[in-house]
Amino acid sequence: MFIIKPYIFNRFPEIICGFSTKIGLNRKAPYYFNLSLSVGDDEHIVKENRKAFFSFFGLSPDQIAFQKQTHSDIITFVKQAGVCGESDAMITDKTNLGLVISAADCTSVYLYDYKLKVIAAIHSGWRGTKEKIVDKTLQILFSDFNCKPENLFAYIGPSISQANYEVGKDVAEQFEGKYVKLINNKFYLDVAGANYDMLLKINIPSANIQKSNLCTYEFNELLHSYRRDGLRSGRSLGIILLKND
Repeated sequence: MFIIKPYIFNRFPEIICGFSTKIGLNRKAPYYFNLSLSVGDDEHIVKENRKAFFSFFGLSPDQIAFQKQTHSDIITFVKQAGVCGESDAMITDKTNLGLVISAADCTSVYLYDYKLKVIAAIHSGWRGTKEKIVDKTLQILFSDFNCKPENLFAYIGPSISQANYEVGKDVAEQFEGKYVKLINNKFYLDVAGANYDMLLKINIPSANIQKSNLCTYEFNELLHSYRRDGLRSGRSLGIILLKND
């Protein structure tokens, strides 16, 4: 099994964070090491895959909070494991409770306030980015938890790069020009860059942010991509968990 682990949280032994890939349990095409129950893969296999992924971190599935992602700006405060309803961002201050994001091109963001011991996990595709779900999650952290930007650390997981993310003019027009390139009458959108800038704009230090340079579309042997593989694409899970000291 190959798991991507961000270095930005290495200084915090109480944090578990990682991002799954296509590689695990010798799974084969078309779904490979898929962790989603909603793409047509065999349910028994997916549950085995999830168990193996969580076991990699010393966890069990009953320690994990899931959300039904709908490309919204809905944010949920999570207190217990299981399915927590429809949303695209989760926040918790509970220990030993993992927050997971399902992804196969969309940007995912993982946050940790090391002073107040609060974590968040955010799914931000182009719709969520347009609705500024990252910024809205941060505003809740500031208002409801009294978090401070300088105490926050962030990881932006692998996602589709601008070079490979062609969008229609109707989508491109909803974003600032700095995030759109026009090449041969085609529009290309930088979703991860827009989310990175949201973190900077609320004064999280750049040294506290890690942005993955892995493109889900380009790294065919490693990462799931819906844009590349269509309906037969599997999904990765990204996880963040605050351990009980």
